[in-house]
Amino acid sequence: MTTYSAVRTTGIYCRPGCGAKPLAENVSTFELPAAAEAAGYRACLRCRPYRVAGTVADETPELVCRAVQLIIAGLLDEAGEEALGARLGVSARHLRRMFHEHLGVTPDQFARSRRAHFARRLLDDTDLGIAEVAFAAGFGSLRQFNRAMREIFRATPRELRDRRRRGDRLAADGGLVLRLPFTPPYDWEAMSSYLGARAVPGVESVVDGVYRRTISLDGEPGLLEIGAGGDDHLILSAHLPFWEGVIHVVDRAARLVGLDGEPVRARAQLSADPELGPLVTARPGVRVPGAWGPFEVAVQAVVRDGLAPDEASDALRKLVEVYGVPVPGLGHGLTHAFPGPEALAAAELVGPLAREVVNGNIRLEDSERLVPALETVTSSRAAQEIALRLGSRDAWPLGGEVEHLRPWRSLAAVYQLVA
Repeated sequence: MTTYSAVRTTGIYCRPGCGAKPLAENVSTFELPAAAEAAGYRACLRCRPYRVAGTVADETPELVCRAVQLIIAGLLDEAGEEALGARLGVSARHLRRMFHEHLGVTPDQFARSRRAHFARRLLDDTDLGIAEVAFAAGFGSLRQFNRAMREIFRATPRELRDRRRRGDRLAADGGLVLRLPFTPPYDWEAMSSYLGARAVPGVESVVDGVYRRTISLDGEPGLLEIGAGGDDHLILSAHLPFWEGVIHVVDRAARLVGLDGEPVRARAQLSADPELGPLVTARPGVRVPGAWGPFEVAVQAVVRDGLAPDEASDALRKLVEVYGVPVPGLGHGLTHAFPGPEALAAAELVGPLAREVVNGNIRLEDSERLVPALETVTSSRAAQEIALRLGSRDAWPLGGEVEHLRPWRSLAAVYQLVA
């Protein structure tokens, strides 16, 4: 878990490793940049903490984690804390109290901080205009955007753009190129191998270590490319029909490649464990792979659960060809966008799953009731794998034969999946 150091005498907060050396008695620590900002501190100009991947601690209550995921998905872009609380079945007052206790901010402060940080990255990395940056980051107006940037960074967006460093700007080739930051270690080779082995034909591909996939935004097609970058980031190239709400595209891409969580234990720690060591092949930097679309991952798991690998790939190819939306001219074997549940309701193999999703009996965003609901249409192991890919911290697709290792939760599971 990354912690941030805030210096009372300067009013500045820094990420770990910054060269500043304040007196210890003047330093306070925060787990989130948003919490430091809510306490009145601004980001250090030297270490630029807004460029570092930040995560919520593992011990954070499930309610807060679910609220954070809904915020990341954009629920507070057009609604208030009351709507967020209602979605979770609690009052806005209770939700604010939980956020204050465990994150040090309100839900609105958390949402505003992450929008501002993403906008700052766009100002550094791209040549998008100021208005384009505002709406790409999820702000509702230029006035709101300017006010938030002045409050958080003590400067206007134009001043922040003028401060960017020579090496910040990423060259674009017809798309928007951005860094996806992570906290090392991170094993991109293992992640890309996992995604390549389970790629949906026509929708996903991995060629020469670059993951590519088709997406659909408001019915319009797009293309994402993710590849290795530097020691602390991947490179995302997004070819999209419009830039509004790009923050949510980037968040989903990061979640897909496991950048919304901390790395699992390093090799030496795992191999020293008498129970877990013999079970898994320890590789430092392996993360839990996520999902671009919850329904897409559910369909994959159901199909692969009932068929051999080659048969499953062939079945997925046919589903995409028959029910998916054609996207011509992309290359790399990409031909279609993945079909939605309404389109697959009549499909033989995954029709029961699709119909339950359409009817609302299976809510893929409901982590508390997800596994029992999925078990009505697929096996327990497939249900647990879907839950793991969708971020459940209690998912356990390894089966009852290693139930004694359940306290490790997803740790053993991800090694089994990536191996």
